[in-house]
Amino acid sequence: MEARAIQRSVRQSPRKMRLVIDLIRGRPVPEAYAILRFSKKFAAKQIHKVLKSAVANAEQRAARSDRKLDVDQLRVRYAAVNPGPTLKRFISAAMGRATPILKRTSHVEIHVAEEAAPATSVSAAPAATTPKGKGQPKAAATKPAAKAKKKTTARGGKKKKPARRKGSK
Repeated sequence: MEARAIQRSVRQSPRKMRLVIDLIRGRPVPEAYAILRFSKKFAAKQIHKVLKSAVANAEQRAARSDRKLDVDQLRVRYAAVNPGPTLKRFISAAMGRATPILKRTSHVEIHVAEEAAPATSVSAAPAATTPKGKGQPKAAATKPAAKAKKKTTARGGKKKKPARRKGSK
């Protein structure tokens, strides 16, 4: 079961939001909640809202299809912050000029999905063995041979001898 949530036009730059979203990507939802709760960044509060919404969407989807859903088994499968529309403002500067101010916004998207239940009994196949001395590379053959250094230019071509001047020996 997979669900997603998107929050558009968050009034913070994507660069700052990505610092927080990178912390929770791929983690279990309870762990992601804990990370966001104790983060000091403003972005953590906004991302927490989106994550909470994605989990609620997963619960609603499971309820509609009459399936059981354990929220503790959910994992953040996809988390991205994309740039939104930039608000362009101007402030006055010296000598009658105007300096632009770019107020950046972000779109936050989070997908959560159930983890696959780990297999309880997996039979381990014995490792294949090769006869002694066959199929093993020789140690001397794996070492690279020392190459003679060639005189080359910065571009990789051969260096040319300088041309002799007329009248010099």
